[in-house]
Amino acid sequence: MRAVITVVGKDCVGILAEISQACKRYNINIVEVSQTVLQDMFCMIMMCDISTISIKFSDFSEQMSLVGKKMNISVHVMHEDIFNSMHRI
Repeated sequence: MRAVITVVGKDCVGILAEISQACKRYNINIVEVSQTVLQDMFCMIMMCDISTISIKFSDFSEQMSLVGKKMNISVHVMHEDIFNSMHRI
């Protein structure tokens, strides 16, 4: 099972560190990362393996939102199945 994590917000020190630390805390493996900074806006998409997640997926999603609020950025977690359904033509 995999999940997609998107992060958007004003660039600042430690965004990638905070997000990856939260994933480590819940035993989630980051498989792929794409990130860019557009002027002062940070944008990142992560594909994560959640097959060994240590908490409920919904709780993980809430925790990631809290990490985002603490850093004044937007962090959204979506199960891969939902992501694929939304982007199917």
